[in-house]
Amino acid sequence: MPEMAKALYPGSFDPVTCGHVDVIRRGVDLFPELVVAVGVNPARQALFDVDERAKLLRDALADAKLKVEVLSFEGLVVDLARRIGARCLLRGVRNAGDFEYELSMAQMNRHLAPEVETLFVMPSIPFTFLSARLVRESGTFGARLEGLVPECIRAAVERRLAQRKRPHAP
Repeated sequence: MPEMAKALYPGSFDPVTCGHVDVIRRGVDLFPELVVAVGVNPARQALFDVDERAKLLRDALADAKLKVEVLSFEGLVVDLARRIGARCLLRGVRNAGDFEYELSMAQMNRHLAPEVETLFVMPSIPFTFLSARLVRESGTFGARLEGLVPECIRAAVERRLAQRKRPHAP
């Protein structure tokens, strides 16, 4: 198998979590070059627009002293991988549910781009439960986000979630 010098870690990062940063740190250790791509998913209503997500991610990675390129994209991940010359897609897998979903995606990506490999990594144990969805849901109801999102972006995430807070039913 050819050397995989460049990897791509795509995701929505809405918002970026400490688990995402953990996976990125692992990717930096595994690959000489890692690109992190913030995707636009038209099927979802995002908490932050794509430019805001990319900025928050850049801020979190700078704070963590991780030097990786961050870009945004629309469309198929494998098309982006080909465009930037990435030979590997990096994906974080926390549990069996993640694995089932990610396996289907990896198989589709292999069908579309056989030259692009997918590598699954597990986050560190403190982050195995953590997802952006859980951050959004719990944060909307005022949960404390310390230790869930990078501290340097926590206030921005909490402000946005407070704006979305739903009024209580009568």
